[in-house]
Amino acid sequence: MASLSRHRLSPADTGPALRALRAWTPPDAPSGSLHPGDVGWLLRRDDATVFLWTDARTDTRADAQTSARAEGVTTAAPVAVGFLDGPVLRVTTAPDADLGALAADAEDLLVPGNDATDGLPVPGWEPDTEEPWLVFSWTPEPVSSRAVQVTESDTADRALVHRAAFTGSTLTADHWRTMKKSPAGHLAVETLVRTPAGEPAAAATGWFGGTGRCGLLEPVGTHADHRGHGYGRDAVRGACAALADRGASAVAVLTPASNEAAAALYRSAGFTVVRENLDWTRPGGM
Repeated sequence: MASLSRHRLSPADTGPALRALRAWTPPDAPSGSLHPGDVGWLLRRDDATVFLWTDARTDTRADAQTSARAEGVTTAAPVAVGFLDGPVLRVTTAPDADLGALAADAEDLLVPGNDATDGLPVPGWEPDTEEPWLVFSWTPEPVSSRAVQVTESDTADRALVHRAAFTGSTLTADHWRTMKKSPAGHLAVETLVRTPAGEPAAAATGWFGGTGRCGLLEPVGTHADHRGHGYGRDAVRGACAALADRGASAVAVLTPASNEAAAALYRSAGFTVVRENLDWTRPGGM
């Protein structure tokens, strides 16, 4: 029987959650909803909140308790990490986690309006078969790319590409700097591709999950004025190469199956679909 506790972490306190996610990241593709990079991308926001579930009965070793007390968070073992992404509660669990106990505890977060989960089955909810997510994976190989690594002098252009690629985005250079200064910042690699005239055309953020573990792309975008010229593919392949150079065994990226343009981009960059993920939705909710 699990003895769960849920901890609400501010951006500065997310180190234990990031380490848990890295430990649970497999070599081929993320096994749950969240990769350390998903939390890393969330940490561009000063008001980001991450939830860490622990089980006091799963780790009673003195050295583990001492380490945890030093973090100021918990003396128990992590069993799940999650955050609210709009109306969706995204969760990744430890391989032996009690999913029933986690779902019961998550009811406090799943108020009306938060009507979907990604990675945590909820009793009585239904898989959303109408909008599957495609999980793509890339195996390291020699790469040729026009992409360059993003530096401080490129931050404004990096943010501009994102805003131009995603309608409604308000990403700024300050958001990028906040992300890079966060506990996940050292895991990020950033690539930018420019047109022959020097205009910022495409960008990708890659996240390192550890040596011998799968990396993640989140996000990837091409400026709306520069699509159709292979800039997005170069940004993706440049980020993949950078992750492989750090020791990633593979690189994954997820996109809704309905986003045919994104799926075509990833296939052109050498990715293959390894599975589909389905959200769980509240009956009559979304």
